[in-house]
Amino acid sequence: MRLVVARCQIDYAGRLTAHLPMATRVLMIKADGSVLVHSDGGSYKPLNWMSPPCTLREGATEDGQVEWTVTNPKTDDTLRILLAEVISDSSHDLGIDPGLQKDGVEKHLQELLADHPGTLAEGLTLVRREYPTAIGPVDLMCRDAVGLSVAVEIKRRGDIDGVEQLTRYLELLNRDPLLTGNGAVRGIFAAQEIKPQARVLATDRGIACAVVDYDALRGLDDPSHRLF
Repeated sequence: MRLVVARCQIDYAGRLTAHLPMATRVLMIKADGSVLVHSDGGSYKPLNWMSPPCTLREGATEDGQVEWTVTNPKTDDTLRILLAEVISDSSHDLGIDPGLQKDGVEKHLQELLADHPGTLAEGLTLVRREYPTAIGPVDLMCRDAVGLSVAVEIKRRGDIDGVEQLTRYLELLNRDPLLTGNGAVRGIFAAQEIKPQARVLATDRGIACAVVDYDALRGLDDPSHRLF
């Protein structure tokens, strides 16, 4: 990962246009190709960004100022970053991330839904928990009543980041001919609570939403019915 602290101006052009006037900001260039622009406020959200795959070219303007141009080969989106002063420029190898460790409730939700996938959609059956992909494991890989593959992402509280995560999984899974032989892999975003913005984004991307009743699921998993 490369981290640059600089006085810079940002201009984005694509589906919409956006302008950030000259100010000191953090520019993050990640190993996956994404470029993010952060300020010293606004919580965790970047002011602007380009998602992978994208290409960063470093050049100069006619008056000699450093200019970065970030483009996405799949779209016409362009992010232009004019650097007036570079305060810090460092690169770090973060290695392979082990992934987010789920808390007890979220882990138990996954176990319960793996045992009772039909509570998410009628006819749904489990293929595998923690189905591996190049960017991390999908919580549940299932098949529906007609044999189509269904990827399920499980959260305690469903927000936009969870929808984005499932979207990235689906993009990869739908490149696998072993999963798409009968049709495209679809997604289900399952959580105890799903925020309205996340539901709108999921619907726009063709992802189904399922609100999970944790207490009801726990009732299905009656320890008295177990042999061990």
